[in-house]
This record gives sequence, C-alpha cells and structure tokens, in this order.
Amino acid sequence: MKRRGILNADLAGALARLGHTDVVLLADCGMPIPAGVPVIDLALVHGVPRFEQVLDALLEEMVFQHCVAAVEAKTAPAGAWLADRFDGIEYISHSELKDLSASAKLFIRSGEATPYANAALVCGVSF
Repeated sequence: MKRRGILNADLAGALARLGHTDVVLLADCGMPIPAGVPVIDLALVHGVPRFEQVLDALLEEMVFQHCVAAVEAKTAPAGAWLADRFDGIEYISHSELKDLSASAKLFIRSGEATPYANAALVCGVSF
C-alpha cells in the first residue's frame, strides 16, 4: 500500500511513463477529449474532484516546466488558480488549446464545472 502521493493506480502509472517535454492536459468535465490520447477520467459528479485538487496532486507528484492555458481563463477562476502556481503562463485561445490537446500524452478529466478550467502542463525534469 502506498503511503502518500497519487493513489489512483491508472493515473500513477500513466504519470510514471511520462518524460521531459511530454504534455499533460488537465481538463474540466466539459473539455472535448481528443481521439487517440490516453484518458484518466477522475470525474465523479460536477465539481468532484475540483480542478485545483487534481492540479495540486499533480504538482506534488511531477515536475512541470511550463503551463499553457486559454486566454479566456484569465478572467475566470481558473486563471487565478493557475497564476497562484505558475510563473509565466503561456496563453492561447481556447480553440488553440483544444487543438493542442490532440498532441497530449495524457488527458486527465476532473469533475470541475467552471469555465476554462483547462491547462496543458509540460513535463520538466527534476535535475
């Protein structure tokens, strides 16, 4: 039994297979899931788990060198959630973020039901 960290076996395994510069798309429950990208669906009901909860768990487990979000998120609650955790967020249109999601190595669906609560997280290295 794991003592700490991400307990979801599918998510923990998928994260362990990621490498430097791989993209993880952390999404709300409304973001379209791109064809061919592995999905870990954590959504239970609207709002559970929250985007912030999943993001914080990922940040405890992984090194991310970069974050990309929709420019529309700047005025939504998700913009503040991301700004609290990342310096120098790259903003693109929501449409471009949807396009970017097709190249992700992993798509994680939260239960978040707040508009524009989506972020592309680019894996870094721990050394």
